[in-house]
Amino acid sequence: MNIEIVAGSPRSASVTIRVAKYLQQYLTEHHRNHSMGLIDVREWKLGQLQSVFNSVTATPDEFKPLAEKMFAADAFIIVTPEYNGSFSSEIKNLFDHFPKQARKAFGLCTASVGALGGARGTQPLLLYVPALFGIASPSLLIVPFIDKKFNEQNELIDAAFEKQIHVFTTEFLWLAERLATK
Repeated sequence: MNIEIVAGSPRSASVTIRVAKYLQQYLTEHHRNHSMGLIDVREWKLGQLQSVFNSVTATPDEFKPLAEKMFAADAFIIVTPEYNGSFSSEIKNLFDHFPKQARKAFGLCTASVGALGGARGTQPLLLYVPALFGIASPSLLIVPFIDKKFNEQNELIDAAFEKQIHVFTTEFLWLAERLATK
C-alpha cells in the first residue's frame, strides 16, 4: 500500500515537518510492507486553482512528479499546523488540484508549540475529508508543545508521547488496509 504523508506548513522554518518526517520514519521501520512517501507543500508552488489535474498525463510537466504521488496514494496522513482555528490553506489547495480521493483513508495530525496542539484545526479537517470522499481515521494525533516533543533532527525527545503515535498509526493502518482491499 502506498501512503503519502502531507506536510502542510508553508513556513520555511516549519516545526510540523518534524512530525511528518518522524511519522514517515516510524511507519517505514514498523510497517515495512507499506511504502511511505512525503509530500512537503513547500516544494510545490501550485498557485490558485485553475483546473483539476485528472491524470498524470493531463498534469503540467512541472507537477507530474507530484501527480504521480497523488494518483498512486492509497491513503494519506495530513500533518498541519493550526491557522486561526483551521488547517493550512496549502493543504486545501493541494487536494483541490486533484480529483476526489474516494474511499481512501486519511490520518489527521495537528501540531503547535502551544498547549492545545492545533486541536481546533482538526474540526475543519474532519469536515473536509468527507468532501473529498475520503474517510478520516477516528484516532487523531494532536501534538502540543511540538518543540518539546521533536527536535530539529526530527527525533522524538518525549518518550511518553510514543504511545499516542503508536495508537494513531495502528488505528490509521487498520482503516487504510481495510479500505485498500475493497
